[in-house]
Amino acid sequence: MFTSGHHLLPLNPTRRSLAYWTMFTALSAVFSLLGVFLIQHLLKLRRIARNLGNLSGPRFLFNPSSAPGQLTMRVLPPIPYVNSGGSWMLAQKYQDFAIAGQDAALLITDFPQPKCTLFLADPAAIKEVTTYRARFPKPVELYAALSVFGRNIVASEGEEWKRYRKVAAPAFSERNNKLVWDETVLIMKDLFDNVWGNKSEVVVDHGVDITLPIALFVIGVAGFGRRVTWTSDLVPPPGHQMALKDALHILSNNVLMKIILPNWAWGLTKHTREVQLAFIEFKQYMIELVDARRNAKEKEERYDLFSGLVDAARDEQGDGAAISDEELLGNVFIFLLAGHETAAHTLCFTFALLALHPDEQERLYQQIKSVTSSLDRAPGYEDMGRFTYSLAVFYETLRMFPPAPSIPKEVAEDTTLTVTNADGGKTTFPVPSGTEINLHVPGLHYNPRYWKDPHAFKPERFLGDWPKDAFIPFSLGARACLGRRFFETEGIAVMTMLVSNYKIEIKEEPEFAGETFEQRFARITAFDQGLTTIAGLALSLDFVWIRDSTTDLHLHLHCFRPQRLKALNALQQSSRVVRPGIRAVSVQGLKRAPPNRRLQRDPMPDNFAAFRSLTVMN
Repeated sequence: MFTSGHHLLPLNPTRRSLAYWTMFTALSAVFSLLGVFLIQHLLKLRRIARNLGNLSGPRFLFNPSSAPGQLTMRVLPPIPYVNSGGSWMLAQKYQDFAIAGQDAALLITDFPQPKCTLFLADPAAIKEVTTYRARFPKPVELYAALSVFGRNIVASEGEEWKRYRKVAAPAFSERNNKLVWDETVLIMKDLFDNVWGNKSEVVVDHGVDITLPIALFVIGVAGFGRRVTWTSDLVPPPGHQMALKDALHILSNNVLMKIILPNWAWGLTKHTREVQLAFIEFKQYMIELVDARRNAKEKEERYDLFSGLVDAARDEQGDGAAISDEELLGNVFIFLLAGHETAAHTLCFTFALLALHPDEQERLYQQIKSVTSSLDRAPGYEDMGRFTYSLAVFYETLRMFPPAPSIPKEVAEDTTLTVTNADGGKTTFPVPSGTEINLHVPGLHYNPRYWKDPHAFKPERFLGDWPKDAFIPFSLGARACLGRRFFETEGIAVMTMLVSNYKIEIKEEPEFAGETFEQRFARITAFDQGLTTIAGLALSLDFVWIRDSTTDLHLHLHCFRPQRLKALNALQQSSRVVRPGIRAVSVQGLKRAPPNRRLQRDPMPDNFAAFRSLTVMN
């Protein structure tokens, strides 16, 4: 027997040593195969990157657009080179492009397969991509999560998309936009009168507690002919376990679970059971909406979105644009989602930014007051263009917190793109067929080449000339958002009504007493990523009724003299207030002045017609 230690196996091997040898051999084989795989993987990534001009950019293990990537973003915090985190594009803003030294960057991911995604923050290149749809079609497979109820206008391309657009486009008319304005005003009045009442101060734990119902009520009545009030939608109606607004909100934040989770997993946790209930409830609500419209005894001529969809499902137009019942539900879901979540969270961010910047809020208030005081009636949709600073505030919010941070495209044929580099020159690089392109909306919106001081809240940048091609919260080209005007009308009406009556402040909390402005800004504007950009959980707001004890207000009633007297008597006899601390000293057209009492925001139907035409003038 040899006693030297240089032999791997003794002449009389034991069972244990043989097992060690077998395991060593197996592990060597595994590591060898893994090494070969990694080498092939890296060579493939290198080849893809070389074909795209070796652009630099971020790198992660998991592809954010894949199902595993989406799951890890939900479960894990952002980990460098491993997991991007759910809101990484908005968190990074222009940073990846600054590091790359040009307005194009390459995202390299390893799992589930090696992949390079081209990101663009150059307005000219983005315009080219959105203009030439045949060369840069929409990758509809990435929108599978939005087809859980059926095919729809967002998750479609080509002839299918044209058919859906033909059905939906007529609803987004000036007639319907006026309806949006009028209904939004009524919804805000309902909030002031029947929810907030006489309170001179209202504290909400989270801004979406106000904005989610507003957005749902507006899309409900203007888009689907479903009018609800603040008091009627607080509890689920008979036959339901969840209110529509709650079902839609839960569903929108968890729609990916419908694709990832197997059926047996839905009952595992309280959260999954709640999400499953939201899907069931929401589908039931949609079916009820459709049945109610189809079975209505009195057929009304309607011009809303829902009517167009229902008529197309019955092919009443006879123009070949018919859609199936499944497509009907799919499109109802998409338009409810788009009209609800995007509007709600954008309004929430708007309120947060105004509360953080009281000087800008005061400027907005003064501009609103200057417009309303120049009218001889209550402002209507036709006056929307005069609220220039309201639109500027809304656009600045959309610039800083775009609802959709990314717009994916794919390349149908070999081509080239040109972007601006750090020196102000141009860089041209090849883009092979099959490449996935992502229009990086935050990168464009925070590109310092087009937006001076991009991290600052400066609504005035949208007054006068501004770089329109560098602003794409609604996308560009033929696939741009159909409901842009609907969205803007709702936002400006809400802002005008709220800011003219209330001052928005951040709720003061003792544990944050010593924070700096930067810390407060980061806390209040914290965000997450669902199907849209979502306001964080720290957005507690304080709505304070506007006080101006040094101002005497003069009321101008534009109605017949008997109605003036009736409205004046109502003002004198009511204890309800419009603004505490403000008194009316004269009413134009009347010999006598009202007593030194607080103004009334008249809730009574028989006095409303007279009171609504009051114009407050300093």
